Amino acid sequence: MNSQEFLLMLMSVSASVGGQLFLKLGALKLGKLNIVSTSFSSILNIVTIPELIIGLFCYGLGAIAYILLLTKVNLSIAGPSVSLVYVFSVLLGYFIFREPIPLTRLAGLSFIITGVILVVWKK
Repeated sequence: MNSQEFLLMLMSVSASVGGQLFLKLGALKLGKLNIVSTSFSSILNIVTIPELIIGLFCYGLGAIAYILLLTKVNLSIAGPSVSLVYVFSVLLGYFIFREPIPLTRLAGLSFIITGVILVVWKK
């Protein structure tokens, strides 16, 4: 992966992580909804919370960066590489929302990081 491809991957991951952050912030503002009785007003509440709109916009930017990445890199490299979103999402949860990271989750994150390194590694 050259520097331009790495930058696209980083942009895609960063935008997706930003999207997750803003969606969580918006969801906290929205409060708990009953999925069974979700009404039109609940959907209207979703589209009026700025954090949710920003989160969706970030996801859109991440998707555009990912599409551009796919024009340059094989899917077998790009797909696993963007799984770093999971790692950064857990870190955001820990540092911003004070969510715990159990040892098993930490082990899983280390597998993801190791896997990405192995996938992008060039001989």
